[in-house]
Amino acid sequence: MPKYGITFDSPWHNKTVEYRFAKALDKTLPMAYQVRRSVFDAVLFKNAAKKGVKVFEGVRAHEVEFLPEGGARVIVSGPDGETTWRTRYLVDTSGRDTLLANKFGIKRANLRHSTAAIFGHFTNAKRLTGDAEGHISIFWFDHGWFWFIPLADGTTSVGAVCDPEYINARKTDTTTFLNATIALCPALGERLRDATLTGPATATGNYSYMCERMSGPSYLLLGDAFAFVDPVFSTGVYLAMSSGFMGADVVKTALRDPARGAAKAQHAEAEMRRAIATFSWYIYRMTRPAFRDLFMGPRNIFRVEEAMMSLLAGDVFRRTSLRARLLIFQSIFYAKTLRYRLRGADMMPGIKSAA
Repeated sequence: MPKYGITFDSPWHNKTVEYRFAKALDKTLPMAYQVRRSVFDAVLFKNAAKKGVKVFEGVRAHEVEFLPEGGARVIVSGPDGETTWRTRYLVDTSGRDTLLANKFGIKRANLRHSTAAIFGHFTNAKRLTGDAEGHISIFWFDHGWFWFIPLADGTTSVGAVCDPEYINARKTDTTTFLNATIALCPALGERLRDATLTGPATATGNYSYMCERMSGPSYLLLGDAFAFVDPVFSTGVYLAMSSGFMGADVVKTALRDPARGAAKAQHAEAEMRRAIATFSWYIYRMTRPAFRDLFMGPRNIFRVEEAMMSLLAGDVFRRTSLRARLLIFQSIFYAKTLRYRLRGADMMPGIKSAA
């Protein structure tokens, strides 16, 4: 699904604001793609096999033993029982299962940003028209915010990110609760007036986390196996792919020169942490009145609006003028937040987040 931008809807401002990637600092990248994770994973998997990688389906790695001489022994289960693999270098891309992080006890939940989500897929949701059909739409409401993500197969992913106390207080089943929560956001409700859920809704607790380390002797954690952040900007696949490119370079170097490979792994980890921290600063403050004001009233002073579009487009790895312009945005945010605090209206009701 081609994605040319993103819209924000705020009941406090009674309007919708559109941002387009074509207005980012780099005008050569006017679009991105919306992709269902399972489909994209299958495409990558088949392509790896086509390129000569030995692949296995229907098996699950469940135990890893690192060997004194280097490398690891991996025990996997499949239709034919257990099998043991021996590897010189192990790359953990087990996603939110976080195989190695659980083994080492290094997975840390993000306690600074305590949120929970409830979500589902809808058919016949009302999308924007023309080339805006693939836009992500963000809707603020009293208990947090909603995402509205159109997919190429005609379904639309819709979910609410809220304070855990709101979701834990539900007295009904998850699907009924999702529908009741949508009813609290009239603008979203209008987009879903004729829509139908494809199956039961899903709820999840604080899903943001990061591991204490990304690598060690003979292993590397990539994608969600290393970290996952609140999906405000749909960064999951993007961060996973970016770490994959870095990881390929790490493994190639480590197999030839372990010492240089370790240095490359540390550099890759620093880059990933920096990118995640850049996104997280904005994610933590999504529910702040000052944040809403800035996004609902964009101004391109010092090209700050262009910088925000670059951020929304994911341009956080390259060395550009983005950082300096984001610092200007942050300074404006803190000034507006101070004014809100002096008025005693710093946060939305019920939302807990970082200052």
